[in-house]
Amino acid sequence: MAASLALAQVRAQMRAPGYASSPSLALLYISDHFADQAQDLLDLLSAELPEITDWSGTVGVGVCGGSAEYFDEPALSLMLLELPSDQYRVFSGVAPLPRSGGAGFSAQTALVHADGTAPDVAALVAELADRTASGYLFGGLAASRGASVQFAVGGDGNLAGHGAASGVFAGGLSGVAFGPGVALLSRVTQGCQPVGPVHRITDAADNVVLALDDEPALDRLLDTLEVSLSEDPQRAIERVRATLAGLMDDERSGPATALRGTGHFGAETRVRHIVGLDGTRHGVALADRVQSGMRLAFCQRNVQAARADLVRICAEIREELAPEGGSPTQAIAGALYVSCSGRGGRHFGGDSAELRILRHALGDVPLVGFFAGGEIAHASIYGYTGVLTVFLTPV
Repeated sequence: MAASLALAQVRAQMRAPGYASSPSLALLYISDHFADQAQDLLDLLSAELPEITDWSGTVGVGVCGGSAEYFDEPALSLMLLELPSDQYRVFSGVAPLPRSGGAGFSAQTALVHADGTAPDVAALVAELADRTASGYLFGGLAASRGASVQFAVGGDGNLAGHGAASGVFAGGLSGVAFGPGVALLSRVTQGCQPVGPVHRITDAADNVVLALDDEPALDRLLDTLEVSLSEDPQRAIERVRATLAGLMDDERSGPATALRGTGHFGAETRVRHIVGLDGTRHGVALADRVQSGMRLAFCQRNVQAARADLVRICAEIREELAPEGGSPTQAIAGALYVSCSGRGGRHFGGDSAELRILRHALGDVPLVGFFAGGEIAHASIYGYTGVLTVFLTPV
């Protein structure tokens, strides 16, 4: 029934002015309620849309469609794209993306779906970014309480190697690489707000921050939260559990560049969980490897900050389409939004509130996406963020 409803909608749109009439690429996202039916859904949709030669997508705990989010319920979201066949390539584990310029195709950017349980997935993402001319990726990690499936089917003019593959994969990376002829804009929006200053990591071991600004990291954390483990350990632990850490790689990105004028994190910040406290070494353990020279700011999830930052990236996109109030030369043909599963549901103040903000800012444009187990932008994996990408067409 879900597939039939989606088919009816896209077929109606294909007959309407301003929509793709001869698409060849489809993006398909399913909620994890449908994970076990992934192959059946792909087979049905492929049979009903024989003109679609290429498929890409994955599973999330929720999916986005238009101005609505379908979170923790059976749902699928489908978008068809009409692009020159020489300007995109579907890739997967059986048909990897060659380095930029190989096989007669030059990848400028890439949409990436990844299995978060894959060994060293962060390194795989970074290596894939090196295979694109811009080094910029966008996408997310599959999120599922069942099978973590990905869709990847390459057809007309695509990479050899797919062979008799079913099109439904598990593990590794898959997605769509886009050539320089595909115009798009992509932005990252953060969902957390700093609760203290930006520090420099001056001593670290693996995933444990030992010193911040040459002082014990644990002491810095407790001072920031204004709590004491000795005087009120219960309250201290509760405050620590509600706190995360924003990491910045570039040791030159001091406080002036690490935080925006609004006090929000910029796209260079990756938010990570605090996974433990090291009382012996007075360290703070994070869910990521850390090194001396990196910057760190403790932060907490904040609904108002998330809403304001989402509005900001939409405003930035509108400004790029019409710089300095001039007439736009490009319009948004469609949008892809990957949001953290921790942002979905009522985190923004109500059902589909996050998507309604996007619709209000972008207008009535086709939009699909999913709620991920981690978001991919640039060459990194983020948390508690949203990654908005819009495809452009000449006015």
